[in-house]
Amino acid sequence: MMSQLSQSVRQYLIVTGNYWCFTLTDGAQRMLVVLYFYGLGYDALDIALLFVFYEAFGVVTNLLGGWLGARWGLNKTMNIGLGMQIVALAMLLVPASWLTVIWVMAAQALSGIAKDLNKMSAKSSIKVLVPKGESGQLYQWVALLTGSKNALKGIGFFIGGLLLTTIGFQNAILTMTIVLAIVWCFSLWQLKEDLGKSNSKPKFSDIFSKSREINILSAARMFLFGARDVWFVVALPVYLSSQFGWDHWTVGGFLALWVIGYGIVQSLAPHITGKKKQQVPSALAITLWALALTALPAGIALSLQLSFYPQIILLGGLIVFGAIFAINSSLHSYLIVQFASKDGVSMDVGFYYMANAMGRLIGTVLSGWMYQEYGLISCLWVSFGFLLLTSAISLWLPKAKAA
Repeated sequence: MMSQLSQSVRQYLIVTGNYWCFTLTDGAQRMLVVLYFYGLGYDALDIALLFVFYEAFGVVTNLLGGWLGARWGLNKTMNIGLGMQIVALAMLLVPASWLTVIWVMAAQALSGIAKDLNKMSAKSSIKVLVPKGESGQLYQWVALLTGSKNALKGIGFFIGGLLLTTIGFQNAILTMTIVLAIVWCFSLWQLKEDLGKSNSKPKFSDIFSKSREINILSAARMFLFGARDVWFVVALPVYLSSQFGWDHWTVGGFLALWVIGYGIVQSLAPHITGKKKQQVPSALAITLWALALTALPAGIALSLQLSFYPQIILLGGLIVFGAIFAINSSLHSYLIVQFASKDGVSMDVGFYYMANAMGRLIGTVLSGWMYQEYGLISCLWVSFGFLLLTSAISLWLPKAKAA
């Protein structure tokens, strides 16, 4: 069956399969760590801090990973990412007494590096595999890869909880390590060797993008993801538990379903934003979708301040926020691949996802600090401010190139 497909489609399927398997283990590992340390008596803020290095190392990894991808080829950076994730999982197989906060933070740092190498390689590969001029196909492939990744991350949350309940922490980690090692061996065997390799050898100084449109899009992306994570990462789960009395299984299950729904909407973004009319996103569309998202955290914050059906407004607003955020994210993911140069595409994509990682890091740190000092309402107003900046920056995107 695979032999009847074109070379580019076969490579796309391998890249996507790698990304899917990685994402399942990444989501499951996160849930395993959260639930395991919660059971040991750690509070939500302490648990969130375990993942700070996971986000922080993404900033450096995306910059260096894009440069390495252009020099070595995307097959190597993707396979290095898979190999590092296997090591990160294996680090959690030590005796329980060794699982100190520092050790787990180190494992999560390695996992964060692996995740960003894998993501950068997968997103960059699509630019190489889609024929030049096929913008509609490029948008669909990017949306499918991005949306399916987030849906599978949510499924990974469920798998992590299920494995922890049925076979325990160490057996769960061991199972995922073995499965990912099999995937890694298949990838080493089948992935095309020169995928994404630049025709010229880029200098290290070239890791910073010199493209105006990519710099603008990266700045918008940083504030977009900062706006999500400033209330979603720490503040929201702690608030649901402390104010609504939800247990950690209810919180985890709800957020997992939210992530799955978010991923499904991402996959459908081309249909929502104009596929039937054979349209691809314009700069104006990016700005309008960002403005539509901006109103939501402000509305939720006001409802909480006025005690106006706070639970209904918060949960309903979160669902709508997830749907509109998913469309914004999918539009951005398409544009970076569209704007990126085909020769050495990983450098442009790596720079862009460096900004994405920076936004997540800022959001994660602010989420814990703002909630602890001022509460969820303040986190929502910061989110509103970040989204205003995202909308304003998006106005500077070049209209001709985006259309």
